[in-house]
Amino acid sequence: MEEFTKLVDLMATLRSDRGCKWDKKQTVQSFKTYILEEVYELIDAIEKEDYDDIKEELGDILFHIVFISQICKEKELFDIKDVVNFTYKKMFNRHPHVFIEKDPDIPIEKRWEEIKKAEKEDYSPLGDVPKMLPALLRAYIITRRAAKVGFDWNNVKDIHEKLAEEIRELKEAEESENRKKIKEEIGDILFTMVNISRFYNIDPEDAMRFTSEKFIRRFAYIEKSIDLGNSDLTVMDKLWDEIKSMEKEGD
Repeated sequence: MEEFTKLVDLMATLRSDRGCKWDKKQTVQSFKTYILEEVYELIDAIEKEDYDDIKEELGDILFHIVFISQICKEKELFDIKDVVNFTYKKMFNRHPHVFIEKDPDIPIEKRWEEIKKAEKEDYSPLGDVPKMLPALLRAYIITRRAAKVGFDWNNVKDIHEKLAEEIRELKEAEESENRKKIKEEIGDILFTMVNISRFYNIDPEDAMRFTSEKFIRRFAYIEKSIDLGNSDLTVMDKLWDEIKSMEKEGD
């Protein structure tokens, strides 16, 4: 594609002797923060359903991919063509029901796991879940992958019973004032909540972002209504209930 080739050539120029000083000094390690920032900006654009922003952020991520590939090309490791070819072959092989039509009746998720096992000798469903992921998202992926191989709850009622058990254990830990145990039980509660969200096919990160924005919006109403430095919790609670009722009326 001509447009893609132009972008690759532009990146090569930026890294060349006559290129940009900043671009020339970057390394693969430099992009750990940059690309993470771009991904979150894309998520924000998707949340807002701002398609101009989505287009821009996709372009920024693509540029970072081309940038990293150019650095690796200079090190004679691989280039952007290798990246594209590798991805094409992997996705082609993982969709035999589309391209090969072998055993089309096998469930797609089961087929996906079988293909991944064949690709890697030491494959484990949880083996490559990145530790750097946000904790809620990582827990969501971990439980989803475990569920794919049959390690899952029978129904959401059982998870609610587990949640009640974990809350009881947290209360016991609080009574003992054992901070390590309190931390563990809070983690267990959050992990159980992730399982509930997964049962309803709700990304817990999405749910938490929604709730955080809701809190900010309601707190802003309180902030505009009173002087926070000269008020008390009773007044704040009253205003909180007020904006909450207003939002419900608007739904």
